[in-house]
Order: sequence, then structure tokens, then C-alpha cells
Amino acid sequence: MEVLKRFELNSRGRDLVVGDIHGHFSRLRARLNEVGFDPRVDRLFSVGDMIDRGPESEQALEWLDEPWFHAVRGNHEDYAVRYRSVNRSNWSRYGGDWFLALDPKRQQHISERFAQLPLAMEVATAQGPVGILHADCPVPDWRRLDLRKRRMQDFCMWSRTRIQERRESRVHGLRALVVGHTPLDEPTTLGNVIHIDTGGWTEDGNFTLLDISTLRPLG
Repeated sequence: MEVLKRFELNSRGRDLVVGDIHGHFSRLRARLNEVGFDPRVDRLFSVGDMIDRGPESEQALEWLDEPWFHAVRGNHEDYAVRYRSVNRSNWSRYGGDWFLALDPKRQQHISERFAQLPLAMEVATAQGPVGILHADCPVPDWRRLDLRKRRMQDFCMWSRTRIQERRESRVHGLRALVVGHTPLDEPTTLGNVIHIDTGGWTEDGNFTLLDISTLRPLG
């Protein structure tokens, strides 16, 4: 597994980041159509939690096969990676029944695929690098992020401390850090950390598509 995956500047098209998808890829496709996403030149980055809750979780694998789609591992993908040891009743409450109902070979295949997802991504822009994690950065400087340590991995996938305490501290070494994990009514910036899970997977929410170049959501 390449724990931190870096991407060069996209000089041909747009780079967009989407919040948690949670098994609603048809809705996401419609949202991309609204903003004129062009897979020939544009790239789409996911903050993780592609699966669970919605009816299209298995489509995550099809999207990961697309050369223009890239994702970090969220805590829900981590459930699938650790499916043999997780509390199944707990996972079931949070939308994991689709996976638990699969045959063992399919479970293993999906688990192995998600285990290859990076825990962090860094995308070059003309104004400096933009980081992508699922939940939050456990260190004040991106360059000190050591993802060989399980406690740091867990923080990246599970922590809600920053958003709950409204911490305004910056993550140094980055122009901005984009995360999801915590559903919000609108994109929220704390320091240079931009939270973009606006509940596109819920009945009343919508998918935020953040332009990495401008750091602004698309209309």
C-alpha cells in the first residue's frame, strides 16, 4: 500500500474533490454532469467513505477502475479491510449489511482492494500542494505525518476533534487540507482545513464538489 500518494499538477483540466459518497454513485454522477465534468481532462478525488448506507456500495470498485477517479481510505473502507475482526453488529448499524451478506470470496476481494487505497493524497496546484485525508491530520505539519503508525492512521480516518472543538490551527506544509467524515450543512473551513461532507448521501443533503485550484465549491 502506498500510504501517501502524490499527484502532479493537472495542466489540462480541473481537479475536484467530493465529500463522502456512501453508496450513492448515481447521485454523484448526476452532480458531475451538472458541473460539466470531463473525464478526458478532469480528475475527481474522494475523501473516502465511498461505501455503506446507500444502495450502490459495490460500484466503488468500478469507479476505482477509472483513471480519473482517486480515493483515500475512510473509516468505512477500513471496516471492510478489517472485516474479519470488526464488531459486525456495530458495522451493521452503520450500513455494512451489504458487505456482510456477500460470499466470502467477494468479501476478500473487496477487502484486498480497499487495503490498497492510500491513507492520504497530495495534489499539486499552482499555489502549492493540497492534501486530502478522510477525517483530520494528527500532526501540525504535513511533512511530519508518519502513516506507518496505526494511531496516526486511526486519527486520519476517525477523528472529529477539530470540527467538534472548532480548532482553527493550520496544517503547515500545505496550501489547504480537504477532509470529510462529519456531515455538515455547508462546507466549513477551520484554519486551512476544509470540511466538505455536506451529506450528498442523505435525503436532504448535496454533494460538495470543491475545485482544488480555487478552493471554492462549484455551484
